[in-house]
Order: sequence, then C-alpha cells, then structure tokens
Amino acid sequence: MPQITVDYSERLADAFDRRAFAVEAHARAVEIADAKPPACKTRFRRTEDTVVGPDTEGHAIVHVTIGLLAGRTEETKARLAEAVLEALRAHVKPVEGLALHASAEVRDLDPSYRKYDA
Repeated sequence: MPQITVDYSERLADAFDRRAFAVEAHARAVEIADAKPPACKTRFRRTEDTVVGPDTEGHAIVHVTIGLLAGRTEETKARLAEAVLEALRAHVKPVEGLALHASAEVRDLDPSYRKYDA
C-alpha cells in the first residue's frame, strides 16, 4: 500500500517521464497519507485508443488511481489527489496538437485486500 495505477494514452509515451512521476507520487503518498516508502508501488498501463466526446484525434488521457488502506480522511485523500495532479503537470510535457485530460482518484482498498512479499 499504496497501490498506484496509471493509465495513459500511448501518444504520451515519449512526453511522460513515468519514473520521475512515480518517485514524486510515492513521496507525496508518504508525506500526505503516512504511507511507508517501501510499500509504495506504481504500475503504468499504456492505452492505445483514446476517445473524448465524439473525437478520436487531438486528445490524450492520464488517469491515476491510488488505493490506500482504509482510515484516511476525505481531506487527506483529496490533498493526495491534488498533489498527484501537480506531479503530472511536472512530468508530462505538452505535445503539439494534443489536449491533455488528467485526473486522479484516491480510494480505500477493499477490506479483502491482502499481500505477501517473497
């Protein structure tokens, strides 16, 4: 915990410094949500197709989902979501001809969440 998943448009592959974003997102999770540094995990999923409204061209999407163990206040979750959006602004370069739609969601992990480390 936290479990961070980043879905992003393929057209951003060269403009998105994913490693730097993950490092910053982890630091914000530690600072804001009291996460433990070794527990921060981020995975990136590149999406080939993006459609925004009626258009298929000219748009790119980045959506970050952060799953935390229950117990954080709504204010803490909102602060973390805002911090993650700031990190996206810093680590996704503008791409000529693309409108970026960035979003972040912080949610509680389901009570059934379990893990093990080998």
